[in-house]
Amino acid sequence: MAANPDDILQNVNILGPLNDQTRKVLSKEATVFLALLHRSFNARRKALLERRKVRQAELDKGNLLDFLPETKHIRESDSWKGAPPAPGMIDRRVEITGPTDRKMVVNALNSNVWTYMADFEDSSAPTWDNMINGQLNLYDAIRKQVDFKQGEKEYKLRTDRVLPTLIARARGWHLEEKHFTVDGEPMSGSLFDFGLYFFNNAEELVKRGTGPYFYLPKMESHLEARLWNDAFNLAQDYIGMRRGTIRGTVLIETIPAAFEMDEIIYELRDHSSGLNCGRWDYIFSVIKRFRNNPDFVLPDRSAVTMTSHFMNSYVQLLIKTCHRRGVHAMGGMAAQIPIKNDKEANDKAMANVYADKLREVKAGHDGTWVAHPALASIASEVFNKHMPTPNQMFIRREEVNITAKDLLNTKATEGTITEEGIRKNLNIGLGYMEGWLRGVGCVPINYLMEDAATAEVSRSQLWQWCKHGVKTSEDKTVDKAYAQKLLQEQADELESKAPKGNKYQLAAKYFSTQVTGEDYAEFLTSLLYDEITAVGKPSPASKL
Repeated sequence: MAANPDDILQNVNILGPLNDQTRKVLSKEATVFLALLHRSFNARRKALLERRKVRQAELDKGNLLDFLPETKHIRESDSWKGAPPAPGMIDRRVEITGPTDRKMVVNALNSNVWTYMADFEDSSAPTWDNMINGQLNLYDAIRKQVDFKQGEKEYKLRTDRVLPTLIARARGWHLEEKHFTVDGEPMSGSLFDFGLYFFNNAEELVKRGTGPYFYLPKMESHLEARLWNDAFNLAQDYIGMRRGTIRGTVLIETIPAAFEMDEIIYELRDHSSGLNCGRWDYIFSVIKRFRNNPDFVLPDRSAVTMTSHFMNSYVQLLIKTCHRRGVHAMGGMAAQIPIKNDKEANDKAMANVYADKLREVKAGHDGTWVAHPALASIASEVFNKHMPTPNQMFIRREEVNITAKDLLNTKATEGTITEEGIRKNLNIGLGYMEGWLRGVGCVPINYLMEDAATAEVSRSQLWQWCKHGVKTSEDKTVDKAYAQKLLQEQADELESKAPKGNKYQLAAKYFSTQVTGEDYAEFLTSLLYDEITAVGKPSPASKL
């Protein structure tokens, strides 16, 4: 006999505003499903986060990462593959990414791209309104009811072509949704985003010829992928959907995950749609995990490119691994924004985009990311010219032989540390944090669309340089006093140029704790979350 929904909803509370629109996605039935996900998987999620701390303690002692001996049989076996590409996911040559506000959703789906990654993670600040409205916008977009008017301008979905395949990116395992509690605990942001999107849209997506597809961020081990796979199986069983209908593309954006690519695909194999090179988060993770090891000090962010030995090694291994297992190997982000008032600068920026996409397609990637619709034509031109097939999984890259030393070889990265580089890091970090504190998760800075990943690189580099007392090319020792001085100068300059009511000084207050080589938060977004969380009076979910 099925459990009584009211029994399941005992001790389930919603602490965010509720209205008729909210209830469209946060129905009583959907809330029951969310509660089941939480009770089934939250203890394991928390245990896996503790496991990250144990691994960090080992790295802090000077130990290094290596491929796991206990999963060697999985890596060496040719007897298994990932799932074949799902409907709408065979050709993914250009994917546009961005937050889930209504304007972005319409513009992204109207772009000349193959898929749209609708982002609840790094390009969205997780206010209750952003998360719930994002779910509403995707719900309406799937049903082609998302058209709206803003002032005199109308935003309508195009009707002259098949729209891009929709992929939702849930928040990482570390983030919580404090506006939704179960048994006194906040729910996992990952399970909240996944659960609502899946429950409300899975059957409709299948009916329309695609399916419930996801990007899975910030994982650090195959055990975290196993947790996702178990959640997928429970979800499909719960609504009576065939297992394997869900697909998940994993962002390999942490250095521990780079050592477990085979294992991650293996855990998700019936649900796997490949791996993606999350380049900025990957650099952040390398610094974060080895922040106490002086052998891993990197130069200015601008010098850490995809041709750096450790970055190129990660790319080569990812492509080889994916194609051996029959799944997509997706390239990284082009974050440039068109520069409308400077043709020479714009031409140079777009030439850089072209060169980056050319590097990716020639390396064997099956597709790539852009942050702005105007870049789609450049990426399409490159991939159409050099990849006439829907993907290039047949390029096996068997000549590639990447070792643990290759993945960890940051010393081969050429470049210097400069005061200009420090100030750029401060500007990016402060600019992003200020926007995030206003509820904006995707911030244009110097004609680049910055999200949490680039802000994390910026603050982690400053922390690392302070920690190890490096010298700049100007022969200045980077220490706490120097970092705090430059931080305040940049904060004051940015504040003076911004409209009244900006949050640069609040951003500087938080940032100052993260750049001195002392305290180090696992994620900036976790550090700032309470500032954008307006938890209200608990409303029992049983009364929905």
